[in-house]
Amino acid sequence: MAMRKPEADDTLSRMHRQHAKDKENDRVETGSFPVVARKPKRTSSLDANRNKARLITNVFVVLLCAMLGYGYVIQLNNTRSAYETMSEEELTRLISETSNQIQQQEQRRDELQEQLNSLQEASDKQQEAQRIAEQNEQTSGILSGRLPAEGEGVTIRVTHGSIEAVDAATMFSLIEELRNAGAEVIAINDVRVITQTYIADGEDGLICDGQPRSSPYVIKAIGDSQNLQNAVNIAGGVGSRLKVKFGADVDVTSSDLVKIDEVASVPQYRYAKTVE
Repeated sequence: MAMRKPEADDTLSRMHRQHAKDKENDRVETGSFPVVARKPKRTSSLDANRNKARLITNVFVVLLCAMLGYGYVIQLNNTRSAYETMSEEELTRLISETSNQIQQQEQRRDELQEQLNSLQEASDKQQEAQRIAEQNEQTSGILSGRLPAEGEGVTIRVTHGSIEAVDAATMFSLIEELRNAGAEVIAINDVRVITQTYIADGEDGLICDGQPRSSPYVIKAIGDSQNLQNAVNIAGGVGSRLKVKFGADVDVTSSDLVKIDEVASVPQYRYAKTVE
């Protein structure tokens, strides 16, 4: 019994020392902690298959590039060998044939370019002819009264004379004065004035192209507004005659936009024909 007590004391002392040592290592102030060994990360089967596929693809690309390069070298060597085995006469003939082919291609190119230029010129002429035809048709339609028109001009309002009724001759003179001043389109009381238009005296006013019209007479004219206004208001002109002789009121209004929607029927010519 006396022999076992020192062994127990030694064991107890070792336990105390180990405990003190572990406590010293676990102190927060020293910044040291027990080291825990981590298990190595396993590589998943999906990553392994992906790496294997990438490796196979790289090998395949390298082999394909090598095969293409080898084929190009063989073709280049064959071409060089073909030229090297040709005689001087054969080379001369080959060069001559190549030059002839180049000349033929250039000639064909020039022919195609000439055809293209001809087609372009014909197309331009056709477009120009179409433009002229449309312009002529429009001009003809306006002059003949078949088409409505609008533009700068004047509107003239002539009332019934206080001295005597305005006669057809004076109204026709007013129309002629407007034409001489450059009026391109004229209408009087909803009647389009054209080359065949006539004005006659009626019982209650005037007759324009067979249609009775009474006062006030409204004349619309498209043209240079200043020239048209001067033609009416000029001293001793038709405007003065309407005021002095007939006692009529004549009011001229200029405008940047005069609309003449009245149209005339197309006259049928019995004797006149177009020249072909």
